[in-house]
Amino acid sequence: MSGEPAEQTALGGEVEEEKLSGDKTDAKPDRKGRFLLFGSKKKKDGQMQEQDYSSESHYRIVSPTFQYKMSHQHVGKCIIINNKNFDEKTGMNVRNGTDRDAGELFRCFKSLGFDVRIYNDQTCEKMERLLREASEEDHSDSSCFACILLSHGEEGMIYGTDGAMPIKTMTSLFRGDMCKSLVGKPKLFFIQACRGSEFDDGIQTDSGPLNDTVETDANPRHKIPVEADFLFAYSTVPGYYSWRNPGRGSWFVQALCNVLNEFGKQLEIMQILTRVNYMVATSFESWSEDPRFSEKKQIPCVVSMLTKELYFN
Repeated sequence: MSGEPAEQTALGGEVEEEKLSGDKTDAKPDRKGRFLLFGSKKKKDGQMQEQDYSSESHYRIVSPTFQYKMSHQHVGKCIIINNKNFDEKTGMNVRNGTDRDAGELFRCFKSLGFDVRIYNDQTCEKMERLLREASEEDHSDSSCFACILLSHGEEGMIYGTDGAMPIKTMTSLFRGDMCKSLVGKPKLFFIQACRGSEFDDGIQTDSGPLNDTVETDANPRHKIPVEADFLFAYSTVPGYYSWRNPGRGSWFVQALCNVLNEFGKQLEIMQILTRVNYMVATSFESWSEDPRFSEKKQIPCVVSMLTKELYFN
């Protein structure tokens, strides 16, 4: 019945927002145009108009010296680990909505040129073996590597179907001293999972957006750090829950796919992920008749050890 209350499930993994029956919702208020955030601007009379992004003035001046080479024979492999069902002993709930995430991500990264593979319901041992085998492959003809983890999680940990394991166990397999054919190439990890059990209550603001610019550069070296050229895009900051809607998928993946679909072949990866941050921060808010789970917010977190700019064009 449509009058039944909404229920929030938040057991050790992402928070899932769902109605006991009927429609499922993930945000209040429902902003119909939330995925057009970057394509419109206000006229003087307050009306919205479409913004033209064809002008080069909207993009940063780029230098090939500080761009990753993306002209190899292949863009690279993208592995999606999609964990939905968990052993009863773990105490983890079914992650309804994650198949929607996996499907959207598959189409999205395929359109960027990646060779995408989805692996469903993997144990810890299988996850590690999958990535170990990937790290031992020859990536000489590939420009980069991507891995997407969709699961329950805790700070520093990701769940296989049979329990939790350190994220670093998998990511360290691609360090420069472990995976020679990816040395100097971007290694991207996107992680949709909780990183703790805190809620972000949000804060009311009437201030406008802030504009901050930080520029860096680097000189070439004969040796590079083994931890260089990694990027970790987490769905939430350390210590916090990550929200997922059973019907539409997780907030982070919805935003990531929408920004990639619109700007993935135009903008640099950090510009893309900054727009994802903005979309998740401003366009999503939890709703529940239980005040403990209502009006909560989320902000993704990007950790970059990239040494150059990354464009998928």
